[in-house]
Amino acid sequence: MAGQPLPCRASLGGRPAGYGYGGDLGGLREREFPRLRGITYLDHAGATLFPDSLLKAFTEDLRNNVYGNPHSQNISSKLTYDTIEHVRYRILRHFGTTSEDYTVIFTSGCTAALKLVAEAFPWMPEGSKQPSSRFCYLTDSHTSVVGMRGITASMNVLSVPVKPKELLSEKNWLPAEEQNCTTPHLFSYPAQSNFSGTKYPLSWIQDIKSGKLCPIKMPGKWFVLLDAASYVSCSPLDLGVHQADFIPISFYKIFGFPTGLGALLVNNRIAPLLRKTYFGGGTAAAYLAGADFYFPKKSMAERFEDGTVSFLDIIALKHGFDVLEKLTGGMEKIKQHTFALAHYTYNVLSTLKYANGAPVVRIYSETDFSNPDVQGPIINFNVLDENGEVIGFSQVEKMASLHNIHVRTGCFCNTGACQMHLGISDEDIQRNLQAGHVCGDDIDIIDGRPTGSVRISFGYMSSFEDAQTFLKFIVATRFSKSDTEIPFQSSVTKLTTEPVPDDGTYFKNADKLSLRTHISDRELGNNSSVTVKTVDWQPAESESESIRATISETVVPTCRGDGNPITVTNIFLYPIKSCSAFEVTEWPVGNQGLLYDRNWMVVNQNGVCLTQKQEPRLCLVNPSIDLKQKIMVIQAEGMDTISVSLEENTGKEAVICESKVCSHRVKTYDCGEKTAGWFSMFLGRPCRLIRQSPDKKNSMQHKNTKGPTCATSISLSLVNEAQYLLINVASVLQLKEHISARLEEPLEIEELIRRFRANIVISAPESFEEEEWAEISIGALRFQVVGPCSRCQIICIDQQSGERNKEVLQSLSAARGRKTNFGVYLMNQPLCSSFPDTLSVGSQVLPVLKENTEIQRPTSSEEKCSG
Repeated sequence: MAGQPLPCRASLGGRPAGYGYGGDLGGLREREFPRLRGITYLDHAGATLFPDSLLKAFTEDLRNNVYGNPHSQNISSKLTYDTIEHVRYRILRHFGTTSEDYTVIFTSGCTAALKLVAEAFPWMPEGSKQPSSRFCYLTDSHTSVVGMRGITASMNVLSVPVKPKELLSEKNWLPAEEQNCTTPHLFSYPAQSNFSGTKYPLSWIQDIKSGKLCPIKMPGKWFVLLDAASYVSCSPLDLGVHQADFIPISFYKIFGFPTGLGALLVNNRIAPLLRKTYFGGGTAAAYLAGADFYFPKKSMAERFEDGTVSFLDIIALKHGFDVLEKLTGGMEKIKQHTFALAHYTYNVLSTLKYANGAPVVRIYSETDFSNPDVQGPIINFNVLDENGEVIGFSQVEKMASLHNIHVRTGCFCNTGACQMHLGISDEDIQRNLQAGHVCGDDIDIIDGRPTGSVRISFGYMSSFEDAQTFLKFIVATRFSKSDTEIPFQSSVTKLTTEPVPDDGTYFKNADKLSLRTHISDRELGNNSSVTVKTVDWQPAESESESIRATISETVVPTCRGDGNPITVTNIFLYPIKSCSAFEVTEWPVGNQGLLYDRNWMVVNQNGVCLTQKQEPRLCLVNPSIDLKQKIMVIQAEGMDTISVSLEENTGKEAVICESKVCSHRVKTYDCGEKTAGWFSMFLGRPCRLIRQSPDKKNSMQHKNTKGPTCATSISLSLVNEAQYLLINVASVLQLKEHISARLEEPLEIEELIRRFRANIVISAPESFEEEEWAEISIGALRFQVVGPCSRCQIICIDQQSGERNKEVLQSLSAARGRKTNFGVYLMNQPLCSSFPDTLSVGSQVLPVLKENTEIQRPTSSEEKCSG
C-alpha cells in the first residue's frame, strides 16, 4: 500500500434524519448500558441488549407480587393469568391490531412458532382428490423457515424454493377461474433479510393473498407467513394494514430480555382451519385417559400453548414495552436512528479504496442504503486485500476482537442468501462439506473462495461512536500508518474519538471533514526470570537404545546442507489452563501429554472456564510443580503463596461436576474454598479452581494405531485441541522481523516465544517447515502432527505484564497471507515400554515429511537429500 492520497467519493448530503432521538444518547448509554464501556457491540441482528431499567422494573415487580401457576384458580394464579392477558393485548397494540383480528400464541421463540405453523397448517397432501398443497419459501430465508419442509415432506406435501426475482414473474399469474380453487398453499418470506438487511415489500402480503402475485403457478388459495423476527427489532409493523396470516417473532430481538420466549401471531380468519394432534396440559376442555376422547379449549391461544407458559418471562415483556417507549419514543424513531447509522457507515465503508484504487470491502446488498423502507440497519460484507482477494471472515473476526468489536460471521443461518450474494453453487456447498466445513465453524476460505462473510448490525442504543470505532478498525487493519496519516481526498467524514452531539449536528458539516486515524501501542513490560525444573528420569540404556532403533527404521530426519540437527530448545507446561508457563529442562510424559499439563482451570461463578481472553491477569499467576513434595505451588505478586496437592481427590468429599473446554465435555472436581478465595481475591471476581477428574472414561479419546506403536486410546487434558503444541524458533524469528517493522520498540524473542504458549520449542533451520511434517520423533517418543494452530487474541497479551498489543496478531496475519496459523498440534503415540517416557531439552527431533514418509537415510552427513 503506497502512501498516496486515498480516494473516497461518498457524500452524506447533510444530517441524517432521526439520529439520537433528539436527546442525550450518551447519557442514556451511560445510565442503561454501563457494561458497554470499552465495547463496540455490532451484533444486534443476532441479539440486542437489554437496558438496566428493564431488569430493575422486572425484578421489582417480582419482589412486590406473588405470581402463581396461571392454570390454578387461587389469587396469585389469577393475578398471573390476568397479567398474561394484558401482555397479549400490549403485543397486539404494538403491532397495530387487536384481538378481534389476531391471536397471540406464546412459544419458546420464532423457530418454535414456525414449527407450529408447519404442523398445524391444513395441508392437502399429494394423492388426494383435489389439487395438493404447496409450501413455498423465499430462498433468502432463515434456516428455521427452510426447515419447515422437513415437516411438510412427512405430510406428503411438496416444497418449492422461490428466488426474489421469480416472484415478480408474470408467468406465474393465475387466471381468475383458477383462483377459486380452495386448496390451501403457504408462502413464507422475511419482512427483512437477516443476511443483508434488505426489506421485502409488505405489499406482497395482499398481492399474494389476492392472487395478483403467485409464488408458483398453482390453483388454490394462498396464505402468507411473514417472518418478522429480524424486521421488528428496529422497525414498526402495522398488522392493521399488512394482514399476514402468520407472524412469528422472538422478543429478545426487540428487548434483549427475556430470551427463550417468542410468539406466533395468527390471523383469526385462518384460526378455524388449523389442526392439532398433540395436546398438553392446559389445552384440554375435557379428555378421557381410558378412551380416545379429547375436546380442546375454545381459546385458540390456550389450545396451542401446551403446558404452562413461561409466565414470568411473559410478565417481563410488559416492562420491555414500557422501557423501550420511554427511552426511544417508539419503533419509528428506532427505525430512523438505526438507519442513520447504517446509512453513514455504508457510505464511508463502500468508498474506502487502497492506493491502487481497489475497494477495501465488498458489500452484499440489493440497495444503496438510501431509504429506510427498503433497507434495515444491517451491513454484510467481506474485506478484500489490494488484489481483490477476500480475507477470510474468521480472520476479520479475530482482528475485531482485538479492538473489542463484536461482529457476526459465517452465513448467519441463511444459506440461500449466502449462496446468492457470494456466488456459491449447490455443488460448492456439498464440496465444502466434504472438505470439512460445517455451519458455524471458522473455515472461511476453501479453494480461494469465501464460505461466508461478516455482518454488522445496529440497535436502538448504538451510537455514532460505534460506527466510528468500526470504521477506524477497518482503516487501522487495512492501511499502514503512512497511509492512514494522509487524509482522504474526498471530504466525506473524519473518524474521530471526540464525543459526537446526540442531536445529529455533527452530520451537518460532514462534507467538510476528512478521514484520519491514529494507532497507539502500549509499551511492553520487561521479561522476568524463568523457573526451570530438571527431573532425573532416564530409562535403562539398553531399552532406550532398542526403542530408538525401532524408530530409526521408519523415521529419518530430512537432510540439509549445513548438517545441523533439529533439537528441542525449550519445554513448557501450563498446570493451570491460561495461567503462566512452568519451564523445565526435562519432564515426564503421561497419557494426556506432559504430566500435569493443563490439569487445572479457573472457572467463574457459573462454572464457565476463564481464559486470558476474558481475564488477561491470569498470565500473572505462576504455578509450578514439585514432584518430590507432590504439590503444585501457586504464586502471584502481592499474594500469599498457596499449594495444591498433586494427589487426585477421589474421596467422597470431592464435588464432581461437568465442564466444557472448547466444546469438549470433561468431568472435574472443585479444589476447595481456600484456592477459590485466593483466585477470587487476585482476579477481583468470584471464581474457583477445578481439576480434571481421574475418571478418564469421559475424556476425549482418539483411536490411534498408526506406525510401530501400540493400539492406544489417546485422551486429552483441559487443552483446546491436542496434547502438545510445538513451535519453531526460526518461525518466531521471521515473525519478529514483521512485528519489529510495525513497533517503535521491538519485542524480544523470548517474549514472543512465551506469547505462543507452546509445550515444545524446537530449533529447525527453516521457518515454518514444521507445517510440512506428518510425524516427528523426539528421543524415544513419537508424535503425529495433527494440524496447524489457528491463533487468537491471546498472543497479543504480554505474558509477563498482562498488557495487550494488537500488532502481534495483525503482523501474524500479514506475514502468513491473511491466516493466523502458527505452530502445529501433536498427539503422542506412546511406545509399548515399561519405563516412564520423558521429554528433554537438547533431544534431537526427527521429522517425516507429509509428501514422502519413506525418506531414505543419507549415506553421509554431507550428502543432500530431497523429501
